[in-house]
Amino acid sequence: MAKQTSLFPFTRKLGNVIGYERNGQYYLRSMPEFVRQNAATRRAAQRFGIASSKGALIRHTFYPDLDIRCDSGHINRLNKAFIAAGDNNTAITGFRLNQHAGIDRFFSIAPRLFRNETLHIPKQTLAYHKDITALEVKVIAARIDFQTREVTGIDTAMLTIDPRKPFEGTDIALNVPGKGTLVITLQVRGMHKDRPSSNRLYLAADIIAVATPRIPDNKPTYLRQETVLNLTPAHTCQTIIQRE
Repeated sequence: MAKQTSLFPFTRKLGNVIGYERNGQYYLRSMPEFVRQNAATRRAAQRFGIASSKGALIRHTFYPDLDIRCDSGHINRLNKAFIAAGDNNTAITGFRLNQHAGIDRFFSIAPRLFRNETLHIPKQTLAYHKDITALEVKVIAARIDFQTREVTGIDTAMLTIDPRKPFEGTDIALNVPGKGTLVITLQVRGMHKDRPSSNRLYLAADIIAVATPRIPDNKPTYLRQETVLNLTPAHTCQTIIQRE
């Protein structure tokens, strides 16, 4: 591989060469004359293409509203997360957009998404960090249709928390129109003397919840009620969406 030395590096195909970025550096490699693929490599390429498309959709949806810089390897990490998730998009819950810090650095008890799409940040003792006088919390919620690759709605909310005072918890009602998967990112910035900290350890943004669309139940009302009564808590509770 050859390192790019031009003033304007690129990361796409150009003629018979391909430009790409790795750890903040830009390189070139030549395209192979022939590509031999068997069934396994074709399936792997297809999975990678689907994961890359989903990752790009997440980035284009959330990054314009983020106030922190993601780490240099976040694109590859997000693609790998989607590859591992397969068809289960909820598996990307907990993904850190900044690998150096997660929201657990600030909240020891994780926020929960209720069934009515209210985000609940529980009452808790907040972690103490020297010189951090406030926590700026931003919630970004988007409704994404991964099949059509469309964002059907987005909503944001912000609040400021004083970590030096007891935190009694809070509820944030989300209003995200449209159909599709509800994806919620929570960003936290540690504020130092009314300014965001420049230390990346005090800047976090995690995908904290992914709620798939509900499957409509066309059964008669009396059958639905009987079914619910016969289900155990293990059947009625989902991993991602916490019930009230």
